[in-house]
Amino acid sequence: MPIYAYRCSACGHAKDVLQKLSDAPLSTCPACGAESFSKQVTAAGFQLKGSGWYATDFKGGAAAAATTAAAPAAAAASSEAAAPAPAAPSTPCGGSCACH
Repeated sequence: MPIYAYRCSACGHAKDVLQKLSDAPLSTCPACGAESFSKQVTAAGFQLKGSGWYATDFKGGAAAAATTAAAPAAAAASSEAAAPAPAAPSTPCGGSCACH
């Protein structure tokens, strides 16, 4: 879901708003009530949701990202050789549908 930057041209109030792409743009300023609240042109902003994404991912540039990605991959590869294969996940459909 994108984060949009808004600014009121009447009072100067600025606010970042998390909105769906299908949501109508805001026009009423929450600070002064004027109909001059508009979107600003900014760099793309978004939030990643769900498991597997961390705030520190990709912050150190390509070298740091490669180092952090390589360490868990190497640990997983060595543990896969010693550990037995995991059991199939239990799902309501038993894993027989196309969604799994």
